[in-house]
Amino acid sequence: MTNLLSTWTIIVAAGRAERFGTDKQLADLAGRTVLERSIDAASGSKGIVVVTTPSLVASVSSHFAGEMVDVVVAGGATRTESVRAGLAAVPNSANIVLVHDGARPLASRHLFECVVNAVQGGAEAVVPGVQVSDSLRSADGIVDREGLFIVQTPQGFPAAILRDALSHNGEANDEATLVEANGGTVVMVEGEAENIKITWPIDLFTARQFLENRGG
Repeated sequence: MTNLLSTWTIIVAAGRAERFGTDKQLADLAGRTVLERSIDAASGSKGIVVVTTPSLVASVSSHFAGEMVDVVVAGGATRTESVRAGLAAVPNSANIVLVHDGARPLASRHLFECVVNAVQGGAEAVVPGVQVSDSLRSADGIVDREGLFIVQTPQGFPAAILRDALSHNGEANDEATLVEANGGTVVMVEGEAENIKITWPIDLFTARQFLENRGG
């Protein structure tokens, strides 16, 4: 069985939430905030770093003081800058680093373990993915959805490989893309349909329904 205590997890929660309308990390999801549930999903890790907006560093630090979260840092203007800030707070002794979206509150412990298993098995970058089920169309016509996947988090990496990929000035929507651009190989594990990203207000309603189906 995977030991999550061998890993550090960076929770990225520094986005501006322009599409959601308010700070989605603090939105109520069945009695707990979205951020609390995302942190809880990673709670088996050796250490957790939360990257949040500069204005929330003090309040998040106070809320989680001495419990679950080891470090809270301010994020940057982009996702990549935020992950760099989080990675700088991860001890150099860490062997495996996971990066998880603060807006994905329903990822299971099993998914975290699957990602860590793949890294321990020698993978340079690991992403969960779910196959696209909807029809797709571009401006030029139908897009064949065969072989297309929606990429989720947590994404996992040997710490040295992630540090090297982020040491350059590249920017990307996720860290696996940076590792791949740096010559690494990305491995995909099976993602989870419930592991949705809270982007629009309707997503919060969907997440509540998933939790209700789970029984809490």
